Amino acid sequence: MDMRKWAAEFIGTFWLTLGGCGSAVIAAGFPQVGIGLLGVSLAFGLTVVTMAYAIGHISGCHLNPAVTVGLAAGGRFPAGQVVPYVLAQVAGAVVGAGVLYLIASGAPGFDVAKGFASNGYAEHSPGHYSLVSAFISEVVMTMMFLFIIMGATHGKAPVGFAPLAIGLALALIHLVSIPVTNTSVNPARSTGPALFVGGWALQQLWLFWVAPLIGGVLGGVIYRLLSEEPRAEVTGTSTPEMLRPQA
Repeated sequence: MDMRKWAAEFIGTFWLTLGGCGSAVIAAGFPQVGIGLLGVSLAFGLTVVTMAYAIGHISGCHLNPAVTVGLAAGGRFPAGQVVPYVLAQVAGAVVGAGVLYLIASGAPGFDVAKGFASNGYAEHSPGHYSLVSAFISEVVMTMMFLFIIMGATHGKAPVGFAPLAIGLALALIHLVSIPVTNTSVNPARSTGPALFVGGWALQQLWLFWVAPLIGGVLGGVIYRLLSEEPRAEVTGTSTPEMLRPQA
């Protein structure tokens, strides 16, 4: 049933947002024992690894509209399921951000205006990177993320290691791009916190939909052209369990 897939995507994206953004909001700068940039990067990677093993056999564990669109562009996912997957992912991210808000707001001095792990550029970029830099970073990082996903889940790739490769890729992406945009590569993850911050976060949210979606399509198409997969694999009949829609 499709409802099972959508529910799995909701739960998985909820976990990614709560775990990844939660590490940034609650633990990154905690006095003396903060986990810092490295810890936040690992947290995002770990959310994907843990959910890939938990729900990969149900929905494919996309957790990201850019991944869903990129896989469709790469011939690994039916176009007719893109919209419900994206809606489930965005809903999960919003609920995840809501739970994070309830937890984080219990601390003295909490101020959602400080960013709440939102993504931004210019004065709202952690390193004050420009709009152009942010756009290029999000496109390229998402493109490489999809390229890795396509390769790790290829029928000829080592069996059982796809979640590790994909999670490590996401951690690496965060290590590089947190200073630039606070790292999105995921429109759903960006939307959840932005709804609570409002103002500038919502005004700049467009970039964190447009750039990752462009990057996702590029990554999916480039890998498809490079791999020259047989027709059976392109249609998904021999694609590994993770990232393949289940019956």
